[in-house]
Amino acid sequence: VQLQASGGGLVQAGDSLRLSCAASGRTFRRLALGWFRQAPGEEREFVAAINRIGGATYSDSNRGRFAISGDSAKNTVYLQMDSLKPEDTAMYYCAARLDWYSKEDKDYNYWGQGTQVTVSS
Repeated sequence: VQLQASGGGLVQAGDSLRLSCAASGRTFRRLALGWFRQAPGEEREFVAAINRIGGATYSDSNRGRFAISGDSAKNTVYLQMDSLKPEDTAMYYCAARLDWYSKEDKDYNYWGQGTQVTVSS
């Protein structure tokens, strides 16, 4: 499975961004995809994930501001991020595993290259 993340950028606090993760190499419908982020000097943390039948889960800190969705026709998962805060600044990675999602990065077998999100105050 190859994953290509995109959509990051420099925005101001309160703005929105939509990240995309395009998957190739394996049947998209069998995959669960997750988003993780890592700020400099910090551990990688879970953001959101969606499983192959559309169920989604979020970290407590992002619930209500972020929304994950999938488009099987485009083999792409999106992360809509609203009301961005400076503390959301990080490199965002998408990851994939078969079937069911997980909040643990060690459970994912495939990783994209990351896309940088920077939120200024």
